[in-house]
Amino acid sequence: MTSHHLCRSAQETMNLAADAAHLAQGGEVFALYGELGAGKTTFVKGLAAGLGFQQPVTSPTFNLVHYYRGGRLDLVHYDLYRLKRLEEVEALDLEQELSQENVLAIEWPKLVEPLLPDSRTYRVVFAETQDGAWRVSMTNP
Repeated sequence: MTSHHLCRSAQETMNLAADAAHLAQGGEVFALYGELGAGKTTFVKGLAAGLGFQQPVTSPTFNLVHYYRGGRLDLVHYDLYRLKRLEEVEALDLEQELSQENVLAIEWPKLVEPLLPDSRTYRVVFAETQDGAWRVSMTNP
């Protein structure tokens, strides 16, 4: 099932993600699709807030992965924008993390789609509207 949400601010995007995080039981994967500046990292900030994290959430563009531990569930945040080959992902322990009870958020997930478990993956697509808002479509597993 796909739900559609219109987010007119970063706070609305964070609230949407926090609501999803409140329902998380562990093992969920949020595959985040959208152009640069669409709100993918903002969505992850909302996930973190909904899981009870207080520390700042930043994009792991240069580190490729950030770990947030100590919330209701652990959150692992991947940014695969710079990766070109699936072999490059092996060093990031994604397959190991997929077998854990963490919540995973993956920005630019196209490269790893074959690895994502359909039964636990929420596909979140950000598309800009004509008035500058963002339509966020979330497909539930």
